Amino acid sequence: MKTQRWFTPWLLLGPAVVWLLVFNLWPAINTVVLAFTNAKPLGGGSFTGLANFERMLNDEQLVYALVNSIVYMLVCLPLLLFLPLLLAVLLEKKLPGITFFRTAFYTPVIASAVVVALIWTWLLEDRGLVNGLAQQLGFITEPLPFLSGRWLLLFSAISLTVWKGLGYYMIIYLSALGNVSRQLHEAAAVDGAGSVRRFWSVTVPGVRTTMLLVSVLITVSALRVFTELFVLTNGTGGPGGRDMSVVMLIQMYSRGFTGHLGYASALSLLLFVITVGPMLLLLRLNRKAA
Repeated sequence: MKTQRWFTPWLLLGPAVVWLLVFNLWPAINTVVLAFTNAKPLGGGSFTGLANFERMLNDEQLVYALVNSIVYMLVCLPLLLFLPLLLAVLLEKKLPGITFFRTAFYTPVIASAVVVALIWTWLLEDRGLVNGLAQQLGFITEPLPFLSGRWLLLFSAISLTVWKGLGYYMIIYLSALGNVSRQLHEAAAVDGAGSVRRFWSVTVPGVRTTMLLVSVLITVSALRVFTELFVLTNGTGGPGGRDMSVVMLIQMYSRGFTGHLGYASALSLLLFVITVGPMLLLLRLNRKAA
């Protein structure tokens, strides 16, 4: 007996389609529309054409935010691309107690980003453990401005991101290393290749597709960084707002002091464009390499 009707698949897909339209497609369309208005959080607003995009050209804080976000991505990408791979290669070996080290490296991943950032704040503040220890050992005479100097603050946040992300990307690489041919490693070793040569000639090509995936994930995460800088600067974006990311700038305009939803939406479109650009470049490089 035929029990399945033509509408049965649509009944099953219905909730997911409604969710996609209401919580993904509609906000995206609304953001594009708001980018061409001077809308406020309490409603209203009128069509202003390209005024929000022209405003970007004279926004000094946007320049700081763009530079910070791009530096964040350029430093995080190579560190989080290769350090987790090296860790995965080391932790793949069958050694006594290796499970402990795998767990230890993965623990920061499951910790809340806010809690981790608060711990780093305690470590890096002027009277924190790092400055206190360095002064006790005579390396410095005055506390280093880890949380108030523009570039030191930025690299403190990058260090936090790298430390927290090591375990996550290490797990991805561990699963990918299982597909790398051991026969190739053994053949290369017979030919006299050392461990470094085998890493670059066998391991890296074997996990190239995974490295592309990891690159995309790192790029998107780095350009959308918010929690690390927000907590380390106590929500201020650093002295003069020079340490904020593009996401922090959007948050400031949409929810903070000014409430300019139209300009915040235009910034969101800019963030979307600069996020998609590196992803397309990575995909093109991978296609050429293939």
